[in-house]
Amino acid sequence: MANKALNTDLLDRAIIFAVRAHAGTERRGKGFPYIVHPMESMEIVSTITSDQELLAAAALHDVIEDTSVTREELQQAFGERIARLVVAESDTFEAGVSEEDSWHDRKRAAIERLARASRDTKIVALGDKLSNMRAIARDYAVQGEMLWQIFHAKDKRDHEWHYRGLADSLRELEDTFAFREFESLIDQVFEQ
Repeated sequence: MANKALNTDLLDRAIIFAVRAHAGTERRGKGFPYIVHPMESMEIVSTITSDQELLAAAALHDVIEDTSVTREELQQAFGERIARLVVAESDTFEAGVSEEDSWHDRKRAAIERLARASRDTKIVALGDKLSNMRAIARDYAVQGEMLWQIFHAKDKRDHEWHYRGLADSLRELEDTFAFREFESLIDQVFEQ
């Protein structure tokens, strides 16, 4: 019996768009192409839902924050829902304030925004945050306390505050394997 064909046209376009938007960029301090992170985020989201728009938003989640792509371009290419989900996952930067100086305010705003967000927004965010936490756990196992020096916030306690705040904001998803892995990795890194 043949399997029913899955329509992945939207997701395929989103992946290609993300690959092009992130072309030539490296994940900070990692030595591998940036696109690996959005693809992992998308894979994580796929463990929670098969909604092609949520998968596409996960693949695209950093294009507004980290590339020259605008919300308008994203909306034109993928529609309002995907653009809204990507914007919800993007940090906002204050003109004239460095990323280091704005780190706490940006992270606090993101935690608060996520706490009020829709379940769909939280699903996309969990893909991103779990991918980040996996990288932190891997790197921490190798580099130990030196790891924190590659970040804008260099104190491990700041990262613990941030990730535990994110977990609280994402608790609506505690019934998913992805959330349980996220919380477990937070405990593994920050209880050492």
